[in-house]
Amino acid sequence: MDTTTITISGMSCGHCVTAVRKALAGVAGVAVQDVQIGTATVGVDSPATLAAATAAIEAAGYDVVTGRTLNVTTLPPQA
Repeated sequence: MDTTTITISGMSCGHCVTAVRKALAGVAGVAVQDVQIGTATVGVDSPATLAAATAAIEAAGYDVVTGRTLNVTTLPPQA
């Protein structure tokens, strides 16, 4: 079983932690190790299980952060 930490946005309180923990507990093949505001550390037995865990978190109303998002603004050319 591989251990991974999932970064989650939209969590702000203990209720959020409980909701994410409950969502992950319902996914076969996921061993919940720790859930805190902003992250969940889980053991997964396959990439498909990790995808199912991600889907469960999103179904609970939170966003899984999978990469770095940059705010890019295109400026008009200067004369």
